[in-house]
Amino acid sequence: MSNQELACTYAALILHDDGIAITADKIDALCKAAGVTLETYWPGLFAKLLEKKDIEELITNVGAGGGAPAAGGAAGGAAAGGDAEEKKEE
Repeated sequence: MSNQELACTYAALILHDDGIAITADKIDALCKAAGVTLETYWPGLFAKLLEKKDIEELITNVGAGGGAPAAGGAAGGAAAGGDAEEKKEE
């Protein structure tokens, strides 16, 4: 993730925490105040993305649901590795 993306993320979180509507102009203003130079499209992208999302839900569900596929993939890799070991023994 780039510094510009992080700056927009933090700006959006600050605005949300203060109960202020998240707009491209406000994200841009916060980033400028922090001394971060942004490409012109970043604030608009974040504002557009977050206008229809429940930010509280995004915050509380960070990482939720991502563990099962990764664990299944790891188990599959272990099984494949076990098969390779069996073939070497034969």
